[in-house]
Amino acid sequence: MAIHVVMEPPASAGKNASEGAVFVRDGFYFFGFIAPLLWMLWHRLWVLAALTFAVTLALGAVGEWTELIAAVPLLSLLISLYVGLEGGALRVAALRRAGWRQWGVIEADTIEDAEMRYLYAADDVTEEPQPAAVAISPTASPRPQTSGAALGLLHYPGRN
Repeated sequence: MAIHVVMEPPASAGKNASEGAVFVRDGFYFFGFIAPLLWMLWHRLWVLAALTFAVTLALGAVGEWTELIAAVPLLSLLISLYVGLEGGALRVAALRRAGWRQWGVIEADTIEDAEMRYLYAADDVTEEPQPAAVAISPTASPRPQTSGAALGLLHYPGRN
């Protein structure tokens, strides 16, 4: 069973939250490992794609300059492995920055099962009004602060 993070669009998008929800699978993204730049561009992670491209070029230049040509493919492989492993988290972070909110997490075999479970749960949950905040007044006055030297993290009242 796969874990899917459900992201709902911001209220300003003009869509119903359940219709515009995006399901992000938590797991390894093989295409993100094989072609990280194309995967990022496909998922509209523009800034991360540009940053990855710049880092890849910088690694190539540093490898040429220091004559460590053999290390460049290994470092590029690390970048690819990171995108493959953390691709879902990168997408969720980008959606959060765009104003989307996380509805929850659903465990399902396929994306269709995750959508069905989300729609059933979204129908059951109605927007319940939040209770009003209650101000609690202190029943006892706080202890008076004692003046005295404190050494380290501990304070011993009455001792100098």
